[in-house]
Amino acid sequence: MGKRPVKEALVGDLQKLLEKSSVVMVIDYRGLSVAEITGLRRRMREHGGTCVVAKNTLMGVATRETAWRNIDPLLAGPSAFLFGNEKLKEMLKTYEDFARETKKTEFRGAVVDGTLVTLDGLKAIADLPPKEVLLAQFAGALKVLPTKIAVGINQVPTKVAVGINEVPAGLARVLEALRKQKEEQQQPQAAA
Repeated sequence: MGKRPVKEALVGDLQKLLEKSSVVMVIDYRGLSVAEITGLRRRMREHGGTCVVAKNTLMGVATRETAWRNIDPLLAGPSAFLFGNEKLKEMLKTYEDFARETKKTEFRGAVVDGTLVTLDGLKAIADLPPKEVLLAQFAGALKVLPTKIAVGINQVPTKVAVGINEVPAGLARVLEALRKQKEEQQQPQAAA
């Protein structure tokens, strides 16, 4: 078996992982021992993730003409790829704990649903409520909106009526003030 079929099989495996993933974190694994990278793989599996060490060129071929093509700027130097889906927060914590313990890895970046993000961006995404909760909150907001519009529309005639009722009363106050002012102006002239 030549090199080409092996590389095509590896690219196929990477593409299958990408299809099942919503996030791919890219780390520099330089300096990690086999035991350490194996430990990271085990820890990632516990949280539904997969850790793969692959050549950057193979990952570049696997992501070409897909939503994952934004990963290209991260493909430099020895790379390990952390694939994940549902448990992003747990995966990120697992990686950060591992990086703190070994002090040998560097987080290069990640791609989340086709968008390139930094570590801070990934942390912000991980802190978001699950998609189902966000959808429920959005649906609740949509459900309340027609009620608020109806209440607002019902209040418009009331406010217009109150405003119309205030016009004669306000006009009467203005006329009374003008009458008093005129009387005060005429009194000093009568006294003189």
